[in-house]
Amino acid sequence: MKRLTALLLLAMFSMGTLTACNTMAGVGKDVQKVGDKVEDKAQDCKDGKC
Repeated sequence: MKRLTALLLLAMFSMGTLTACNTMAGVGKDVQKVGDKVEDKAQDCKDGKC
């Protein structure tokens, strides 16, 4: 019984870790896209197109 409980806890922890990793990867991509837009706008303003 202890072994089964330990395996279930390990499986739940692993699932939580993998889910969090995918979520952070998605957030990182979103932040990168926003950064690219800000960088493009700053370049436009620098070139006098603002």
